[in-house]
Amino acid sequence: DARAGHNILVITFSGKGVDRLSQETGGHRFQRVPPTERRGRVHTSTVTVALINATMGPDIFARRSPSDFRVEWFGGTTKAGGQHRNKHENACRLTHLPSGLVRSAQSRSRDTSLREAKRVLEADLDRYAADANADEANSARRQQMGCGARGDKRRTYRLQDNQVHDHITGKQACCDRVLRGDMPMLWE
Repeated sequence: DARAGHNILVITFSGKGVDRLSQETGGHRFQRVPPTERRGRVHTSTVTVALINATMGPDIFARRSPSDFRVEWFGGTTKAGGQHRNKHENACRLTHLPSGLVRSAQSRSRDTSLREAKRVLEADLDRYAADANADEANSARRQQMGCGARGDKRRTYRLQDNQVHDHITGKQACCDRVLRGDMPMLWE
């Protein structure tokens, strides 16, 4: 997703110590003098970092045990059927109790009605679960990144001075070491 000059890069981490990466969330400002700059002007770029847990999100839509569903049978109300429809309760109303979602289906057999109602309800539950996860991830990302303005910065990397300043902890370090991965020296 790239809009208005913004590029998004997603990197996935797993394993021991991943939670320590939360120290990297926020805005990072890079200042440098490019080799092609004749007047010595400092160029500034900003990168915002967010740490999003891939397993986050409400599980109300993910719960799918048989006890979470209520099945009700009733006589059909539409379509042809005549005496068969009036004598048999083949229409199905399926309710997902944790979320309250209800879907109905009717056909000439109970099996077909139940299967159709389950298919539609499961698809809706999957869609709602994905939407809830996306909303929660976007909210977490917005909180961590701020608006990307100067006041929201976490660190300033001054490449021309070989210095990194962490604005949260107040610590400073050598830029070369931090860019090689020695970030814990700036953490709290």
